[in-house]
Amino acid sequence: MKTLIRNGRVVDPASGRDEVVDVAIASGRIVRIGNTADFTADFAADRVVDATGLVVSPGLVDLAARLREPGQEHEGMLESELAAAAAGGVTSLVCLPDTDPVLDEPGLVEMLKFRARKLSRCRVFPLGALTRKLEGAVLTEMAELTEAGCVGFSQVDMPVRDTLILLRAMQYASTYGYTVWLRPLDAWLGGGVAASGAMATRLGLSGVPVQAETVALHTIIELARATGARVHLCRLSSSAGVALVRAAKQVGLPITADVSINSLHLSDVDIGYFNPDMRLVPPLRQGADREALRQGLADGTLDALVSDHNPVADDMKQLPFGEAEPGATGLELLLSLALRWGADSGLPLTQALARVTCDPVRVLGSALDSLASSAGRLVEGGVADICLFDPAADWSVSPAELVSQGKHTPFAFASTGMALPGRVRATWVAGTLAFERTAA
Repeated sequence: MKTLIRNGRVVDPASGRDEVVDVAIASGRIVRIGNTADFTADFAADRVVDATGLVVSPGLVDLAARLREPGQEHEGMLESELAAAAAGGVTSLVCLPDTDPVLDEPGLVEMLKFRARKLSRCRVFPLGALTRKLEGAVLTEMAELTEAGCVGFSQVDMPVRDTLILLRAMQYASTYGYTVWLRPLDAWLGGGVAASGAMATRLGLSGVPVQAETVALHTIIELARATGARVHLCRLSSSAGVALVRAAKQVGLPITADVSINSLHLSDVDIGYFNPDMRLVPPLRQGADREALRQGLADGTLDALVSDHNPVADDMKQLPFGEAEPGATGLELLLSLALRWGADSGLPLTQALARVTCDPVRVLGSALDSLASSAGRLVEGGVADICLFDPAADWSVSPAELVSQGKHTPFAFASTGMALPGRVRATWVAGTLAFERTAA
């Protein structure tokens, strides 16, 4: 199908393009960006989309999303969560391996990728488990998992307690050029339910000190220095953590890092009166930490903004704060919260979009297959993964209207004080319309 998107503001952070031009799509690829008047006679579009007043951007790339399949379909099914991704303008996502069973066998990875391809809503790049069953004891067959389609290896929120095993894992990964994705969390200090501080003390909640992140970061950084392994640090939450990553990058260590939409916009005061939708991992920290994360994302210390999408069922969320399952839906909010951060920070649109398009692709690097090599960019001849959104449309999150099976998000409450900017109007994946919202 041939599609012509006319008169849109085309913003491509990778090239710095920001101009009102047309985009022509055919056979799943972008065949022309520019004034199409010269060749429209030879380009018989099956559909013409009037994008006047709208932004045409690369499809978003999300480095942290749980799809809850296999094994936890009651909380999120692959079909609904990939539909949620398309509704949020996300055309590529990295899914975490803490499914049931864990993604530690090639057959499970191949099955997941096959089902995702059949749905044609979003590209899925699985992370394989770093250790079998994520138990931190025996390394997985990383080579076989890579052949099956894994783009890296992760322990998710279950740290490796034995430093020798982590060293061996990073040595192996370094030898073969694999990336280890680690959330810095000390196994002995990270057992609380809220960030240590005045708010946790006042509410009587068990605390997670900043040292739970920084102690683990020191270990990971030293092992990266010793092994040369490429490490991606997931969902940093503290000012001290940002400072350590900045120092590691300054000496040339092969380290990248991301931050979640939750930590970027919220702090521990938003917990309010034990609001279980604020029960998140990592826990929300103090305002100074939030500001350091925002600055770190702006100056490039943090490479990407992620949704940390984690759909949670009602019966697991409507519990006392300390017993509620941590997590929140985020795929449909990623674009708007990136735009909100950019506006609050006084950044140009290209820089705000870069953190959810081309910059995450650089984190993935050579792990991407040839079909997705142009993901996060708008380039002639590249794959037509495109997000069309209205930058002037403000909206409030209504859980009932979310496409995801997970209806719980901290941004649905008035305490956040947020009207979100930017509304996705359409999403194309390889030139196929995956989502369309009619104008209000």
